Amino acid sequence: MTVFYILGALFVALFILIPLLERSKTRFSNEQVAKLSRWIWPLMMLLLIIQLVRYLVMD
Repeated sequence: MTVFYILGALFVALFILIPLLERSKTRFSNEQVAKLSRWIWPLMMLLLIIQLVRYLVMD
């Protein structure tokens, strides 16, 4: 039953957030996108390391 609640919340969020984001006039320049994208991989690696440590400590 919990899965249906989660799926329902996701669909509601999609139906609300997508129209709001499409109406938004915020546009990012190529420089801003490049600046943000260089942080993606280091943050993902940090997240993986933290999850690994949590898994090993909780076990």
